[in-house]
Amino acid sequence: MPASESTPCHREKWIVLALLWWVCLLNYADRQAISSLFPLLEKDFGFTKAQLGLIGSAFMWVYAASAPLAGYAGDRLNRKGLILGGCLFWSLITAATGWCGKLWQFVAARSLIGLGESVYFPAAASLLSDHHVARTRSTALSFHQSAVYVGTIAGGWLGAVIAEHYGWRWTFYAFGGAGILLSVILILRLREMHPGATESLVEPPKAFLHTFAGLISRPGILLLAAAFALANGVSAIFLIWAPTFLFEKFHLGLVAAGFSAVAAIQVACAVSAPISGLLADKLSPKVRGARMLVQGMALLVGTLCVVMVGAAPTLPLLMGAMLCFGFCKGAYDGGIFASVFEFVDSKERGSVVGLMNLCGWGGGALGPLLVGFISSGGSDAAQIARMGVAISWSGLAYLGAAGLILAALKIYRNESSPH
Repeated sequence: MPASESTPCHREKWIVLALLWWVCLLNYADRQAISSLFPLLEKDFGFTKAQLGLIGSAFMWVYAASAPLAGYAGDRLNRKGLILGGCLFWSLITAATGWCGKLWQFVAARSLIGLGESVYFPAAASLLSDHHVARTRSTALSFHQSAVYVGTIAGGWLGAVIAEHYGWRWTFYAFGGAGILLSVILILRLREMHPGATESLVEPPKAFLHTFAGLISRPGILLLAAAFALANGVSAIFLIWAPTFLFEKFHLGLVAAGFSAVAAIQVACAVSAPISGLLADKLSPKVRGARMLVQGMALLVGTLCVVMVGAAPTLPLLMGAMLCFGFCKGAYDGGIFASVFEFVDSKERGSVVGLMNLCGWGGGALGPLLVGFISSGGSDAAQIARMGVAISWSGLAYLGAAGLILAALKIYRNESSPH
């Protein structure tokens, strides 16, 4: 970390957080909406679960592939412009998804949404971190993270409600239109930091390859990125397949499945992510690497919850397991970027977020695709049984992620001087 940090206007930094919270909400609502519509797409177009898994993973692969350049841009270009342009672009493509009718069209639309959304998190995390110095950084980033969960609920539940009343195409028209309106608000009110206000704008930019070569040469960053890939693979499985799992295993209606699949997990995440950020900020002056420690402990407990979700024989047990998983997931998610920022200077924050998203979403995309292939073929009962087994076994990924984070913590504590 830099030796000194500028302290922005107290009021303005919270206004920026509030605006970005809404952008983040739509970012995730647009991602999640299609998952609650899978039963309708399967019925209307005859898509197999493997094909649905491909639709779900297409977003993640493009998002991951474009993340490094998006992160690099977040350190070099006007962040307000990146956030605004990304929001407008992915909202237009979301609206256009309502006109899709073939597999390749859905895959192409989801890929373009991934491209548009990839620029958001590096620019937003960098901008928030410049507005919030170390004293409130974890708090700000974790509260921003809470919008991920509210947006996921909105996408899963509200998307299903709109589809049930007006048809699935109107789900995309509605979410796309909301994003276009929000883009207008960003033009009028979002503020970039004044040039020269932070150290991130002082040094001349490094070349793209040089920047990322420097990042991947640090073992702590690589360990955290690998942990993100494993943990995000489990999260992606829940995001993509939980609505279908509830719809087919417990015969819930479309709206009930879309809401129940995400509400238990995401509400718990929305509560635990800010709490974990506040806890990490409070512990950090006393416990070196407290942010990583909180994450690692959350994943260890979360491993048991993942196993229970896949194996739960009744709906109440399943919902309880999903609730517990959500608390653990939120405690991990709240520190994803705050933890990796311990290893970089302020001028590299956007780039390291890009690297994390490359690994997290690139690796994570394999989870739902693998579950889709495992679940395809045979009777409906056989398919859903195999899906439950696959979900339970994904708990091993959570366990591995916990080990990687604790290894990164050890490296951080052994370094000669703090960042």
